[in-house]
Order: sequence, then structure tokens, then C-alpha cells
Amino acid sequence: MRRLYFFIIIFFICGFINAQNINQRPKIVVGIVVDQMRWDYLYRYYSRYLEDGGFKRFLNQGFSCENTMIPYTPTITACGHTSIYTGSVPAIDGITGNDWYDYKLSQIVYCTGDDSTKTIGSNTDAGQMSPHNLLVTTICDELRLATNFHSKVIGIALKDRAAILPAGHSANGAYWYDDKTGEWITSSYYMKDLPGWVRSLNDQKLVDKYFEQNWNTLYPLKTYTQSTPDEEPYEYRPFGINAKGFPYDLKQFVGENYGILPVTPYGNTFTFDMAKAAIEGEKLGADSITDFLAISLSTPDYIGHTFGPNSVEAEDDFLRLDKDLGDFLKYLDEKIGKGSYLIFLSADHGVAHVPGFLKEHKIPAGGVEEQKLTDGINKLLKDKFNIDKLVVGIFNYQVYLDRDIINKGKLNKDAIEQEAINFLLQQPGIARAFSSEKLSETTLSAKIKNAIANGYYPPRSGDIQIILQPQWIAGFLSRGTTHGVWNPYDAHIPLLWYGWNIRAGKTNKEVYMTDIAPTIASMLHIQMPSGSIGNVIEEVTK
Repeated sequence: MRRLYFFIIIFFICGFINAQNINQRPKIVVGIVVDQMRWDYLYRYYSRYLEDGGFKRFLNQGFSCENTMIPYTPTITACGHTSIYTGSVPAIDGITGNDWYDYKLSQIVYCTGDDSTKTIGSNTDAGQMSPHNLLVTTICDELRLATNFHSKVIGIALKDRAAILPAGHSANGAYWYDDKTGEWITSSYYMKDLPGWVRSLNDQKLVDKYFEQNWNTLYPLKTYTQSTPDEEPYEYRPFGINAKGFPYDLKQFVGENYGILPVTPYGNTFTFDMAKAAIEGEKLGADSITDFLAISLSTPDYIGHTFGPNSVEAEDDFLRLDKDLGDFLKYLDEKIGKGSYLIFLSADHGVAHVPGFLKEHKIPAGGVEEQKLTDGINKLLKDKFNIDKLVVGIFNYQVYLDRDIINKGKLNKDAIEQEAINFLLQQPGIARAFSSEKLSETTLSAKIKNAIANGYYPPRSGDIQIILQPQWIAGFLSRGTTHGVWNPYDAHIPLLWYGWNIRAGKTNKEVYMTDIAPTIASMLHIQMPSGSIGNVIEEVTK
């Protein structure tokens, strides 16, 4: 009998412990989105990453989803940040690009622009922003709901959209960089005044201090063997026409040009400065209620567009980012405690190689100029239908027709579309062009067709879809590069997990950007976001 009582007691104790474990959560969840990071950067520079840096710690002590893909087009910043934090796609969450032509409003719309708000922290209009165009909740909103709004949520990025869209509708705050003042600002959507901890950080004038250090390579220039030679003709020269390569003189911008910061690795460092200040100032992770800090590192995108992914500048940026990331993880260990925080790192999109670089190596590549396409279609339609400017513009690889003119003039929309499509199919670099409404009738790879469908939200999407040839880009015809298409160089991104309840390992199973939010929801035992279509990555949660 005693033996029976003993097992009954043990049974109830184990049940109690298991119940306690089920309800356990980390002190803080930290999301890091690297703006414009191809998956292959993890291994391209692996031998150069520090042993105590960030990337090797993630790869060797955390869990890596090696085959993470973006399941929609266009693969650009606003869409990527939204998808990661909502588990959704533009067809559902409504964020169809950084900008789009809104047919309900009959105007071009910026994804987070909001004229009903005011800038908090400066006298510029850079803070007139909010998440009002986002149609669904984010994982941050769901955490707030699950804790009856006791959890704190903060979004931080140099780019406004990269701070606002991840943090969601109910965030305690989102902060971004005002490139006119060199300081962090926010919107009246969130608060009436900047918190004291933000003002204190701004008072330090850190951007000027970073400019004083100039920008030289972290290691001797000759060791950058994974990059093209410095001073390539297809690179932009953002630091002045005579600044053709390293070292770059940044002292000239002290107090003069704060817009240049994001094109230097110091943009990453400054973002981590702000992240640490937020943890201290808001006391994030200081109690038993889980908080969420959403960080986006915008600098790699600026450098990638400007110099290209094969440049010395891009390599140096990632080597420096590795160091900054390692320092930040050490800070979290000391401030929050090892094993007490859950952190993931991913990207909003990748990037194509510079066409000029590819051509040097006999790889087919090129660029199309969207304004020339717009002008060409409009001229053709003017000659055919005797009406000016039937095309509003080309955004996000889609042609937007003026539906108001077509409807009021009782014009044949199908005929207009077909004329435009015929024109587009004759242009170099365009592989496909078809009516967005007739996607289901179009002969196309199922994977590409699904990506296009996931990106199509009729009130904010165009009438004609354009698909470029591989290695072709829109714009950046002579210098620099961009992203936005379905191809792996834009759609294959890193996804790394580390910290609370994460075991070391990796999976090569194909997973998607949309799986991140539901996986976090599963780990925290909260509801997934309202528009989520993703699945839990079970290998991460085991």
C-alpha cells in the first residue's frame, strides 16, 4: 500500500512539474531581421567569422533551418518584415510592397505612411507613420493579447517600415532613424513624447562619433578574397565622386549628412546601441512576463544595393556585423541570462548579383527600366485608344492601369491589357507578362504561380504581372543591384534559432518565412497571428 501511495504522489508531482513547464516562457523574445541577407552569406564568409562572434554561435550552438524560402512575390522589405511577424502573405496581410497604387484611394501609397500622425522626436515629417495599412495581427500583437497587454513590445530599425510592421498594431513603441537629424524618432501613433532613455541616447550624438572613425576594412584589404577588387565601375560612389574605394573619409559628414550612416557598417552598430538602450530603458526581460524586441538591421540593404553582394564593402559589413552580433549576444547573456531569452535571426529577402559583374563572367544578365516600359505602353495605348496615361505606373513588377478611366470610358479592359502584354513580351529581359486576373489560366511553374498568387491583393496589386528572365533586375541599369523576384538569390534566406529551449542542430527540409510566427506561437503557447498560413517547424520545437 505504501508503494502505491508513493507512486501516486510521484505521479501528481510529475504532473504538476509538467504543467509548470508547459506554462513556462522565456523572459524575452528577440527577433533579428537582416535586411538583404542571402542564405549563402552564412557560409561564404564562415571562415572569417569570429569564433566568439554571432554567426558561428548561431550555427554551432543554435538550430539552423537551411532551406528557408519566401513563398510569395515581390520579395522586398515591407513584405518580408510583415510576413515574418504575421506568418501571412501579401494576399492576406495587405502589404503588397514598399509602395503601391491603392485603387480604393486612387493614389500611390507608402506602406506605413500616415498623414493623421505627427513626428515625435524631430521637426521633420519622417515620423508621420503607423501600421494602419496592415490588415492582420503580428506575433507581437498576439503576445500582447495573450498576456492581457502586460507584455512589452518594441520595434527598432533604421527604416520606419522595418520597425513598425513587425511590432504590429498594439506595440508599446516603434523607433526609427531620422536621416535629417541623425537621431531616433517615433510617431504620435505610439506616444506623445520620446521616452527619457531615447532622448539620452540621442543626446550622445553617436552618429558623429562613428563618422569620426571613418570606414576602413576591418582586416587588410588584400585578405578580402571572397570579393571583387575594390573600385569596380558598377558600384555607386555614395561618399563622393572621388571616393573610389577604401578607406572612406566619413569625417566630412559630421554634422552635415546624416543620411549617409545607413551606407556604412555603423548603421548596424547604432541599431544595436538602440536595442540595448531599449532593454535598459523599458526593463525588457526583467520579470516573468515575456517581452518582445523586434530588431531590423537595415544597413546591409543599403550597402548591398549600392555596391553589390560581391563587393568588399558587403563582405566587410558582414564581418563587422558578425562582431556586433556576438557582442549583442554576450550582452543578452549578462543582462537577461543564458537560456532565458529566445532569439531568431532571418532576412526579409536576398539580392541579385550586379548584372555588370555577372556579364564579366559570361553569365547572362541585364536590367529593365520601368519608367521606359511605362512610357512605351502609354504611347502604344494612346495611339490605339486615343487616351493619355492609361498606365498609372509599374510597381513591384506589376503594371497598374487606371481603372477609373477604363470604367468611365467603358473601355475594353481585356483589350487594353492584351496590347500592353504584347508590348512587354517584345522587350529584352521579360520572360512572361500576363493578366493578374488570369493567373489560373496561365501556363507557369506551380511554384512560381503560387508565389504570385500569394502576393496578389486586388485593391493594392497591379493588373499585369511581369516575370523577368533569371539574373535580370528592374532598374540599377549601370550600377548597383536590387531584389524582388521569386528566384532563389532573392527568396532563399537564413533562419537561425538560439537560446531558450533551442537545441543545437539543423534541418534541410524546405520551410518558409511564414512558418516563423506560428513556430514562436507554438513555443509560447499563444495563438498564432490572425492571417497566418504557416506551419510550426517541429524540428525547432522538439
